[in-house]
Amino acid sequence: MTKILVLGAHGKIARLATTMLEKDPANQLTLFLRNAQRLADQASDQVTVVEGDAGQLADLKQAMAGIDIVYANLAGSNIEDEARNVVAAMDATGVKRLIWISTLGIYDEVPGKYGEWNHQQLDGGYLETYAAAAKVIESSDVDYTVIRPAWLTNHDEIDYETTQKGEAFKGTEVSRKSIADLVTKLAADPTWSVHASLGVNKPNTDGDKPAWY
Repeated sequence: MTKILVLGAHGKIARLATTMLEKDPANQLTLFLRNAQRLADQASDQVTVVEGDAGQLADLKQAMAGIDIVYANLAGSNIEDEARNVVAAMDATGVKRLIWISTLGIYDEVPGKYGEWNHQQLDGGYLETYAAAAKVIESSDVDYTVIRPAWLTNHDEIDYETTQKGEAFKGTEVSRKSIADLVTKLAADPTWSVHASLGVNKPNTDGDKPAWY
């Protein structure tokens, strides 16, 4: 049995990943979000829904008791503080494995016109805070995988490739369902891509910006 804590469980990717993770009866899920009523109908023998704030260390420590894997799908201007709390709670509870959703561009790894466009869209607070949060994760002693998605679509498809930290980012877009699939695969094999930061894109979507933008 693998006990997985989903932080930010009401997010679109998190809900897709929860559905995929539920397909393995060996997974026991704890869904953590600010307003538990939003996912109250998800509770079952396999799924526990808890209310909590990732900005509060005590909430995270309570939720992590007995957990094997933390999957963090957090967002917001305080994500650096949330990252510090997640690491502190994991250290306090002895949880080692973390799957952390970030964004593309945190290492200035997006090349060409697309990289310039991405900076124009995300600079001024968003990209900087996500980069700072990823630095907190990568400087910690947890067994992390950082996921850096391209611009997200709601396409009903699983079609993606990955790049490593230090490599130029590929493509311009990727489906949320693809990111959820990657999360599910990482949870199924907790030894895969430890201490890695994965850029994720749909193949053959290179361009100056996402085609749909």
